[in-house]
Formats: sequence, structure tokens, C-alpha cells
Amino acid sequence: MISTFWSLEDLGLSNLTIVHVMTKTEDQKPKTDGVAAILLAAGRSHRMGAFKPLLPFGETTVVESCVNNLQATGVGELVVVVGHRADDVRTVLKERRVRFAFNPDPGSEMSVSIARGVEQIDSDTKAVIIALVDQPAVPLEIVEILIREWRHNDVKLVQPEYQTRGGHPILIDMAYRQELLSLDPGRGLRSLFDAHRNEVRRVPVKSPYVARDMDTWEDYRRLHEEIFGRPPDS
Repeated sequence: MISTFWSLEDLGLSNLTIVHVMTKTEDQKPKTDGVAAILLAAGRSHRMGAFKPLLPFGETTVVESCVNNLQATGVGELVVVVGHRADDVRTVLKERRVRFAFNPDPGSEMSVSIARGVEQIDSDTKAVIIALVDQPAVPLEIVEILIREWRHNDVKLVQPEYQTRGGHPILIDMAYRQELLSLDPGRGLRSLFDAHRNEVRRVPVKSPYVARDMDTWEDYRRLHEEIFGRPPDS
């Protein structure tokens, strides 16, 4: 929505007024050419006590909500990293236009899943969004903000923050492809960000959901009630 509106009488050019509004609206949506996404969904969900990706979330599941949000941004390709109950996740997403990567050790560090996902990304990809399956409420506008920052501010690592707390998803320029394939298992993405601090852009956002994980059943119940106004289906 454009904040300033000129009436037809003010401009005397109704056709141009319409074209102007459409162009401004289109310019607000960043180009996603060359941008892919990786959704990490390989873990066992030990603390939750139930398998997070397949929990109900509104009228769908957690993993489907994440896929919907990422694909709504127009990213070129989406890789879902599976591990625990991989076949079940594949079945739920069988009608979706996604590619799968497999982590044979669901108990491994996140760095392993990231590497498996990066291996599936096309070689001509310019940047990748890395998202977590336990954040199904992150609005698609967050990804658009990250892409816009990357395209227009010449930075290679972009992270959203809410009230100074860093969160996910994050955007990483594929100039760091090789480093993503060999992250420090103990420090994960933090080691990459520390090694390239001059390339990091932290972007304040209004959504608290970038900095909220869904680790326990209480986390899940509370998030579901906030988003949908009711507890999740049992």
C-alpha cells in the first residue's frame, strides 16, 4: 500500500496514476532470482516429546507451514533436509515442489544438515536462506527483507533480530559455499559469522517469531494459540 495518494482530478491523467501505483507496489517486492532456501527438518524432537515437523499447525502441519511460507516468497528452489522419519515427511510433502536432502544421523549437529542441504543447491545459486522447521510462524515478509538487504547493501550474511535477539531464517551468500560444507560442528553458523563479521548485517524486524524456537510442548501450544486463537488439535 502506498502512503500518498493523488486523486484523478489532481493529476488529470488517470491511466498514468494506475500504472504508477502498480509499479511502486511491484518494486517493493525483492527479486528472488538466484536465491534458494534450505529447511532443516532432520532432528528427532527429543525435548518436544513428539515429532515437530508433523504436528498440526492450523489446518496443515508444521513442516507444510514452513514450506508454504518459504515458497510464497518466490525462492528459486527449496531443499528440505530430512532424517528422523524421513519417509513420513516426504509423504506429507509429496505434492510440493521441493527437493530433499538426507541426513542419516538425525542426532548430529545442525552443521551436518546444513552441509547436506548445500550439496543439493544448484551451482549457479547466488544466496541461500537457511530456515528452521520449528519456526512455522515466521512471516514471509522476513525473507523478503533479508533478500532486499543482501541485494542492495553489498553484504553477504544477513540475520533478522527482534529486540536485539538474533534469529532465523538467515541469508548467506554462496560465496561461502565451501565454508558451509565444512562448518565447525560445535559452533555451526556462529563460526562462519564470527569469521566474517564485516560482512554481517543484523536487520531489526517487528516479528517476535524470528527469535522463538518451538522446543517443548508448551512452546508449541502457546505458539498455536497466539497464531490461531485456539489450542492445537490433539
